[in-house]
Amino acid sequence: MNIALFTDTYPPFINGVSTSCYNLAMTLRKHGHRVIVVTPRTTDGKLEFIDDTFYMPGLEMKKLYGYRLTKFFDKKVLNKLKEIKIDLIHNQTDVTIGMFARRAAKILNVPIVYTYHTSYEDYTYYATKGMMDRVAKKVVRAYSRSIGRNATEFITPSQKTKDFMRNVGHDIYVNVIPSGIDLSMFKRTPDEADRIAAFKKEHGVGLNTKVILLLGRVAKEKSMDVSIRNFAAYLKKHPDADVKMIVVGDGPARGELELLTHELNIASKVDFIGFVPASDVPFYYHVADIYSSASVTETQGLTFNEAMAAGTIILARYDDNLTNVITDSRTGFFFTDESSFIEKLERIFALSKEERQEIIDEALKVVDEYSIDKFYENIMVVYERALKKYW
Repeated sequence: MNIALFTDTYPPFINGVSTSCYNLAMTLRKHGHRVIVVTPRTTDGKLEFIDDTFYMPGLEMKKLYGYRLTKFFDKKVLNKLKEIKIDLIHNQTDVTIGMFARRAAKILNVPIVYTYHTSYEDYTYYATKGMMDRVAKKVVRAYSRSIGRNATEFITPSQKTKDFMRNVGHDIYVNVIPSGIDLSMFKRTPDEADRIAAFKKEHGVGLNTKVILLLGRVAKEKSMDVSIRNFAAYLKKHPDADVKMIVVGDGPARGELELLTHELNIASKVDFIGFVPASDVPFYYHVADIYSSASVTETQGLTFNEAMAAGTIILARYDDNLTNVITDSRTGFFFTDESSFIEKLERIFALSKEERQEIIDEALKVVDEYSIDKFYENIMVVYERALKKYW
């Protein structure tokens, strides 16, 4: 099958959608399909076609992590897709690239599958404030109602996102297909020990120091400030605790968070690593004893699956969306507020080696359901149904 994948974010850009799209493209190619990716460039420049990927020029939106708005249409790209004889378009976005995807599907007369990744209500504050933000949320809900109406098949990565679409009045059939991950990438290997020791030495972390990892886009909606404040409260209760927090990733909130650590007098206990390439992400899970997140805006939360696959214990802020992945005290731990964060952190640090391994083993059983192979099987069912509907 020849498939065109349209996405506004793709490696080297790193976020959940980028990872999901990359994993999808790789597994489709592994199974013999040809995949053409259409995505914005991450730097200024002209249209390029490299390794079956079109990198389109676009206008950088600096307030939105450097996302780029491309043209709504590109004749060179369309002609190449026509030449390749695309069988199906899979659209992963709503704005300019997404508009191009819909137009291309119509011109090429092929089915279009749409994956809705993002609940945009959680992001309106980037463009509006105060009363205007409330207006913007209403506009977003109305817009969300119209998304995917012309799709041959519609996908969300979680039940939470499906429920949101239902709540705004979306009435087409929704396939819930969690994004898959390559579990093999996250397996711990004995030869990492020296690299982990070197990293800890470089960052002033003792070999026996407990490490809490925050990982992802450093932005308001990720609520990393909540994690940092909770950590400060834990340190206030346990001033001699041999523990450090590392923040991996970059984004618009980094400066504020660094300032916050100074205000809370814990700057020496929090290390901001910054941006790292996707290939290095598994290493940081392996450095850590705990992966923690206070975000409640995730549509799926790939990082939780990654942490489980890496054998890193999870401490997450409670969200209904995570209950199919995390069973409290069995496959990970939930907190709801500062006091429960402290309580759960104390419990995790008190676990015996055997108890830790039991939780890790249970988590690995759960994450197996999110393997890239099962993702592929589920996607192919939808693709085949889309083709049958269309022809």
